[in-house]
Amino acid sequence: MKIHIKNGRLIDPKNGIDAVQDIFIAKGKIVAIGAAPSEFQASRVIDAQGLVVCPGLVDLSVRLREPGLEYMATLESEMAAAVAGGVTSIACPPDTDPPLDEPGLVEMLKHRAKNLNQAHVYPIGALTQGLKGERLTEMAELNDAGCVVFGQSDGLLPNLRVLMQAMRYASTFGFSVWLRPQEITLTGDGVAHDGEVATRLGLLTVPVCAETIAIANIVLLAKEIGVSVHLCRISSAEGLAMIRVAKQQGLPITCDVTINHLHLSDMDIGFFDSNCHLMPPLRGFSDRDALRHGLLDGTVDAICSDHAPVDEDAKLLPFAQSDVGATGVELLLPLTLKWAAEMRLPLLKALARITTEPARILGIDAGHLSVGSAADICIFDPDHYWKVTPAAIQSQGKNTPFMGMELPGGVKYTLVNGHIVYEH
Repeated sequence: MKIHIKNGRLIDPKNGIDAVQDIFIAKGKIVAIGAAPSEFQASRVIDAQGLVVCPGLVDLSVRLREPGLEYMATLESEMAAAVAGGVTSIACPPDTDPPLDEPGLVEMLKHRAKNLNQAHVYPIGALTQGLKGERLTEMAELNDAGCVVFGQSDGLLPNLRVLMQAMRYASTFGFSVWLRPQEITLTGDGVAHDGEVATRLGLLTVPVCAETIAIANIVLLAKEIGVSVHLCRISSAEGLAMIRVAKQQGLPITCDVTINHLHLSDMDIGFFDSNCHLMPPLRGFSDRDALRHGLLDGTVDAICSDHAPVDEDAKLLPFAQSDVGATGVELLLPLTLKWAAEMRLPLLKALARITTEPARILGIDAGHLSVGSAADICIFDPDHYWKVTPAAIQSQGKNTPFMGMELPGGVKYTLVNGHIVYEH
């Protein structure tokens, strides 16, 4: 199909474009920007007057819940949610059931996702078998099956020797290691930030030092081995300061923050709101503000949704017993726009955090609108506000702390490989 997108405000952070320009698409690729190629006859014209045309979003953490956890969500429901949110490339954590530690499981997931013809799925391979932190997986075989990076998801590594071995293996093949920094012996059964709110509610806590001690260990090992490391879901000001120093030393370290931690603090738990039961936990106002400013100065490289749909009944349990996680792939764009507006940041720079930068971290050719590249495109109305309701969310999981809020950024079209996969 040949598509002509006209009159839209084209924003492409990688190429530094922010101007009203037309895009011409043929055979799944962007064939021209600005003027039409000779003899180009569009079979579909999209008038993007008043809309923003940007690269399809890249989300570094979207749990699709398949295989094994289909009672929480299905591949069909979560892929539909992704494209409804303008997300065209997804990194899928390995904490499925069973985990993504065997090539056959990865190939099955890739095959199922490809047949849906929606967003691109990039599985994160398990670092250790069963995510148990004991025996390493065959990363080279998992890479051949389609895993682009390797991590533990929330399966923490209690044994630093195993982590060192995993880093050495990954370094040998040039693989990137993704870790959520949290010292398991300090985490225990904690469910909330070690602060006034947890004390008042009588909740077991996760102290900030659980994050900073883990970051210190990871940074020292990465420096020793020379492996590329991505630190997932940073939550504290102190942790961010340590990463800033590591980056200044030239270490190959990147990090991300979730949309939840960008806007919320432990005060939002209120009276045991289980939608705010997240891991890492929501921390204090000063931590939240540090993360917001860390994105401005480049210490934080990317924003992710940390999308985790869970069964409704599991969120109705008391706070400490409820399942961890929040759905969010459809809120990645609106909440990024909200942060950008509050920080008075130009759209060009804000969109880089959910397009160009996560694509760079993931090591994929995505997140830009270059001539000759795949036509993965998001078209949205930055001035359209919509209310977050269960009916408005495509995801099977309706568990979000932002339920009932009005947010900016209504996605009108999502294109993947030049095909319109979502239209509103």
